[in-house]
Amino acid sequence: MNSFYQEIAKKHQSLLILPQKKDIHQFIEDLFSVLFSNTSKSFGHLPIIEHKFEVLEKEFNEIVRNYTSDKNDSFRQSITFFEALPELYRKTLNDAETIYAKDPAAKSIEEVLYAYPGFLAIAVYRFSNQLWKQELRLLARTFSEYAHIKTSIEIHPGAQIGDEFAIDHGTGIVIGETTVIGNNVQIYQGVTLGALSVKKEEAFIKRHPTIEDNVVIYANSTILGGQTTVGKDSIIGGNVWLTYSVPSNSVVYHKNEMKVKDNNPFPEPIFYSI
Repeated sequence: MNSFYQEIAKKHQSLLILPQKKDIHQFIEDLFSVLFSNTSKSFGHLPIIEHKFEVLEKEFNEIVRNYTSDKNDSFRQSITFFEALPELYRKTLNDAETIYAKDPAAKSIEEVLYAYPGFLAIAVYRFSNQLWKQELRLLARTFSEYAHIKTSIEIHPGAQIGDEFAIDHGTGIVIGETTVIGNNVQIYQGVTLGALSVKKEEAFIKRHPTIEDNVVIYANSTILGGQTTVGKDSIIGGNVWLTYSVPSNSVVYHKNEMKVKDNNPFPEPIFYSI
């Protein structure tokens, strides 16, 4: 076993020292509690909010320092992230408003912010995408992993997603790295926006589909390929398997046929289109 222990020790010598994931997860929860959760009346007082953000900036800077060897760079990264927060916050609240407007089960914005896994997944994506743009790729992936653990929704931080994005239910959704999604798009549970191939040599090309504005994609549909585009104002029905582009204003659906038998020994089958 001694040689095995030596192998493990040697391997650790070459690895980047990273913060524990629980520290990053705690930062996300602390940030979201200030931005989106009405859990304390003290949050209504400006000095409290200012203090909260001072603490958050210090926590974030400590995290980022583990992802860069340059202390000044970690400080700049923190400034860039927090300067982006106002716009990220507005975008994310806009997503919440969109979810509330589209889902008849949602009774208030507070319900969406507090209890909707789709909102949580979108919100974490918005912040992880900012980190991705700042070249903090591993940290961005750790953010997205947190949302995946919490919601069973996997959105790659490199995906490009427009405004007014809505996820209904959401369990099992997968959105790949090079996916492009326009504005006012709604996606239901089990949808995959994936690649036709997982060859490593295709890592730097567009592998995932483009979804244009005002598209609805219903449950358990799979849309694959970097050259696949769903045109604006289209509806993709449930359980569709799509590997080619469709024009604007399309309706794509999966057709099943059901045969109903009766007691006639030679019955005429009755077909229902679903």
